[in-house]
Amino acid sequence: MLPVPLASSSNGRVSGKAWKPLKAPTVRSHLQEAVKTKSWDARMQKTQKALAIKKLQTELREEKQAELQRRRDITLERRQRAEEKNRLEEAKAQMGARKAARLRRKAGRTKKINH
Repeated sequence: MLPVPLASSSNGRVSGKAWKPLKAPTVRSHLQEAVKTKSWDARMQKTQKALAIKKLQTELREEKQAELQRRRDITLERRQRAEEKNRLEEAKAQMGARKAARLRRKAGRTKKINH
């Protein structure tokens, strides 16, 4: 069986599918005002200015966030130190109480107070 030859045209090969519409370049009926009136350089300058403003805003926002995070870290560190200090004091007091109770028991045994 021989392959069916495809019809060719000035645009190149043609699909042969009659129900497929031929593609044509897009025709723009409406051009934006900026495209009609302003030059490419003017539009690019405007874009660059907008990008610079956005970059500056981002930097300022990041600085603000960094300052807030630094303050949070300082507060958290201070709180952790206070908690650690309280924990150590409680442990020291508990150890002191145990030692005192041990010494009381020992004193009672040696001096025969509790009989």
